[in-house]
Amino acid sequence: MSGLEIVDGHAVKAPGDYEDPDRLYDMLIARIRKYHPSTDVSMVEKAYQMAKSAHGDQRRKSGEPYIIHPLWVSIILADLEMDKETITAGLLHDVVEDTKYTEEDIRKEFGDEVALLVDGVTKLGRLSYSSDKLEVQAENLRKMFLAMAKDIRVIIIKLADRLHNMRTLQFMTPAKQKEKAKETMDIYAPIAQRLGISKIKTELDDLALKYSQPEVFFDLVRQINSRKTEREEFVQQIVDEVSTHMKNANIKAEVNGRVKHFFSIYKKMVNQDKTVDQIYDLFAVRIIVDSVKDCYAALGVIHEMYTPIPGRFKDYIAMPKPNMYQSLHTTLMSSVGQPFEIQIRTQEMHKTAEYGIAAHWKYKESNDGKKSVEAQEEEKLSWLRQILEWQRDMSDNREFLNLIKGDLDLFAEDVYCFTPQGDVKNLPNGSTPIDFAYAIHSAVGNKMVGARVNGKLVNIDYKIQNGDRIEILTSQNSKGPSRDWLNIVKSTQAKNKINQWFKKEFKESNIIRGKEMIAAYCKSKGINLADITNPKYMEVVQKKYGFRDWDAVLAAIGHGGLKEGQVVNRLMEEYNKEHKQELTDEVVLERVAEANKNKVHIAKSKSGIVVKGIDDVAVRFSRCCNPVPGDEIVGFVTRGRGLSIHRTDCVNIIHLTEAERARLIDAEWESDVAEKDGGQYLAEIKMYTYDRQGLLMEMSRIFTEAEVDVKSMNVRTSKKGTATIETGFIVHGRDELAKIIEKLRQLDGVIDIERTTG
Repeated sequence: MSGLEIVDGHAVKAPGDYEDPDRLYDMLIARIRKYHPSTDVSMVEKAYQMAKSAHGDQRRKSGEPYIIHPLWVSIILADLEMDKETITAGLLHDVVEDTKYTEEDIRKEFGDEVALLVDGVTKLGRLSYSSDKLEVQAENLRKMFLAMAKDIRVIIIKLADRLHNMRTLQFMTPAKQKEKAKETMDIYAPIAQRLGISKIKTELDDLALKYSQPEVFFDLVRQINSRKTEREEFVQQIVDEVSTHMKNANIKAEVNGRVKHFFSIYKKMVNQDKTVDQIYDLFAVRIIVDSVKDCYAALGVIHEMYTPIPGRFKDYIAMPKPNMYQSLHTTLMSSVGQPFEIQIRTQEMHKTAEYGIAAHWKYKESNDGKKSVEAQEEEKLSWLRQILEWQRDMSDNREFLNLIKGDLDLFAEDVYCFTPQGDVKNLPNGSTPIDFAYAIHSAVGNKMVGARVNGKLVNIDYKIQNGDRIEILTSQNSKGPSRDWLNIVKSTQAKNKINQWFKKEFKESNIIRGKEMIAAYCKSKGINLADITNPKYMEVVQKKYGFRDWDAVLAAIGHGGLKEGQVVNRLMEEYNKEHKQELTDEVVLERVAEANKNKVHIAKSKSGIVVKGIDDVAVRFSRCCNPVPGDEIVGFVTRGRGLSIHRTDCVNIIHLTEAERARLIDAEWESDVAEKDGGQYLAEIKMYTYDRQGLLMEMSRIFTEAEVDVKSMNVRTSKKGTATIETGFIVHGRDELAKIIEKLRQLDGVIDIERTTG
């Protein structure tokens, strides 16, 4: 039996062991018993008998009975400690494909779960990749592979199947060997890594290297074996040293050493451009302890014993890899100056590292009715939740979730399907043949009249399933897409392309419709269309919305891309900008004459200034004399800036020319401008004082006590010892202003106070 052990990552072939199926079967049962002594293996027994009789006299390329292959696949699964459904499915995985039995027969004999697994493996087997497509499509094929498997165990069976095929690849032609090796490297090994099953991944990698680049591989084996003895002694010495120190530190640990896998050494040589002798971590020593606490304790001991190489410490316990791998890695310098790597992990982490996701399928007790099927399903899905928790903080999150799907359709975001030429297309879940047609080219979509899926005609609203091969039927007589398609398609790409077609196709009718919509809107709002359709205004609007010409604007309104109200309002704005100016001069002067018969009443409401007697005129208070309620005021009609209000004693008003006096307009404050409720007004005063210390502080106190907001202060002193202080502050009216001036007059050293008059 020892002849079947894996040596240096390769199965050693002892023909006797391979030829006799019953011996292999006993070995399988022995392996199952090893990790699950109490289990009932009758299901596995039944599957073995069925597979054996089904495959009958079939032979493999190597000449051995076909049943040998399913047996080996099951042994690999048993090494991963899978549940008995998976092992049963492993034994039966080629039965539906190659013999008279159907999926229905398997369901009757072994139940739904096994039938689902076998069906999954069979479907995956039908995927064909042509080698030239592999380069480009590898990532998509990997994703498709994962998306098609309804149950992650299907993928694990497929990986075991591939591993055994790779082990027996020597019976294939060299061309076939290279093709299979490439496929393994591009598709299967990355999936095994993604699922964290390093046990399978490392062997797949080594075998793929052996067949894709035999000369490199054998050269590497030769170089590594040439110094095998001294290397083994070196590793053994470190293992002994480490074990002793662990014992002394009272850490219960299992220490073992190994040479790294060929493929990982090869990858390092290529990536770092080094020879075998220059790669210093050819060996890894593994320390397996009981708890996370011990991991870090062991690390402390190790770093005391050997010199760590800077920058080579990685803590995957605190930050696990996306495939759930956890360990502490550190590279050290041994006493003889040879670097080596140590990995420290717990038993649990070791299991996850070796078996990855497979570690979550504990072999189930035979169903004795205590657990409902739901509960068992629940258990199986709990690993998924665990992964989701791991993933919450990972940046690779989305991609990982897309890949590791328990019941894949639960989370599936994309479906993967084939063109008749075998290219993979991925579309959003729920896509239809229309989405597929537009994904190929808009011309295909626009001329589409029907579709075939896997050779059968389907409705255009058929929902594409993973692995479908889709052929689009087109016709030159097609009238183009129908508006209903917009409700059927799932991808934004298809929606956009259909919309574009309608825009182009119906531009003429859209322009007419747009014109009518604008006219109707203007009519409903009482706007004269002729006033606003001035080419100057139209140009501003079309630029604002980014159109080439006015027809494009009308077409956009016609097909609903732009609201007619928006466009009309913009045109009105342009129209009003020009017509505002005309209002202010001549019209205002006319109105001034009108209004002069009865005085204009000025008030400042919360929202601004109210002028009674003239409408539509902007009013502002002049900054030269800053009138406040209670002052005598007069209005002056400015050119283009509305009405400005001045005090009657303002210097600027006193010095007006005759012609300008025509622009004056009588004004007075609204009688009920209550002091506090009226608006706030800026008052400015000039104080003439003797220059003394502390004056500004006393002024500030007066303003603060009166709760007055000071806006500006400007102080100038003269050589004669006097000062001029100009202050601007907010008041509500003349009475408040008078009170403040009175208080300021009482300050020591004030000579005079006056209001500024421009």
